[in-house]
Amino acid sequence: MSTTNFYSTEKYDSLAKQLDALLLDEPNLYANLSNASALLNQFFDRINWIGFYLMEDGELVLGPFQGRPACVRIQVGKGVCGTAVEKKASIIVPDVEAFPGHIVCDVASRSEIVVPMIKNDKVIGVLDIDSPELNRFSDEDRIGLENVVDVLLKHI
Repeated sequence: MSTTNFYSTEKYDSLAKQLDALLLDEPNLYANLSNASALLNQFFDRINWIGFYLMEDGELVLGPFQGRPACVRIQVGKGVCGTAVEKKASIIVPDVEAFPGHIVCDVASRSEIVVPMIKNDKVIGVLDIDSPELNRFSDEDRIGLENVVDVLLKHI
């Protein structure tokens, strides 16, 4: 299946505005990430996991998410999430089985997008989304999610 842009710039702009309003005046990191993961889970279809990993003592540690139980710790440079931290860049993986060193948390996952959360030039975590479909995520998704992460970073 090829990537199809199901989410327009306007939909992502609307999502960013909803997230901004939802997090307004709430300083708690975990409350904000929990609400963000719930909102994003409602927004997307054809996904099986969505959530956050946060940097702690030099590695990624599982944060708020929606989906099946997940890997708890991921080393920087390992898997898609750790590679996104190392490169300080978003990564779209059309087929996780073709990604060297992919970490299998859910065998149903076939494609993935990871967006690093960078504050003051330091990666503080990542947004990770998995899909049971090959080639689920597009460059439009990357751009939209990077904007959503920017809104989130204003509140944490």
